[in-house]
Amino acid sequence: MKILSYLLSSIFALVFFSLLLIFHPIQWLGLKLFGQEGHQNVVNIMNWFLIKSLLILGIRVQFENKHELPENTTLIFVANHQSTFDIPPIIWYLRRHYPKFVSKKELGKGIPSISFNLKYGGAALIDRKDPKQALSELGKFAKRINKNKWSAAIFPEGTRSRTGKPKAFSVNGLKMIAKYNPQAYIVPLSINNSWKVFKYGKFPLGIGSPIKIVTHEPIKVDSLPFDELITKVETTVKSGIH
Repeated sequence: MKILSYLLSSIFALVFFSLLLIFHPIQWLGLKLFGQEGHQNVVNIMNWFLIKSLLILGIRVQFENKHELPENTTLIFVANHQSTFDIPPIIWYLRRHYPKFVSKKELGKGIPSISFNLKYGGAALIDRKDPKQALSELGKFAKRINKNKWSAAIFPEGTRSRTGKPKAFSVNGLKMIAKYNPQAYIVPLSINNSWKVFKYGKFPLGIGSPIKIVTHEPIKVDSLPFDELITKVETTVKSGIH
């Protein structure tokens, strides 16, 4: 199986990075010719292709949502974090809610398509070594999503779980976003199996383990005191991790 994964991983890497290179100038054109909406449409399509490219590794992505998500308001998607491949499904399957990510500053440069999207698509790029910059950036981000009726996507664990076992949530980022979006709803997401893509390390990649993302019932931000809200969200997210 591992020998097969070397072959499939090589093909996947070629396809994956080719997609990033192809969509980089298309993103630029979408932004310049059609503004934010045009850029977002290109990003959505790119992430559909990135999801489908996982089929090369025998990996299907399942997205389960049994709940009615509120429209015309800000949603805050809160999820556990297992790998890079947590992100394309959130962008594609939740595209009607315009999810914008909180990301580390380093990803804002040097990566075709991904850096462009983070820099010009409305994301928050925070410096983990500079708490003052991080809080300032999160404040601007929180106001931006409120103004545009976008949604936020945040991984409160901070770093990826390399074994699938969830880590404790760090609440500062979520607290800042909630502060400026008291009318918003938090939507917990539970992500399963995406860590298995990197179970051998960066190369070769794991094959054949389906990624599943489950959406839980939305929780109004102002429905509970913040500490109780965070506890409920963290418990809900972790309840769906297997």
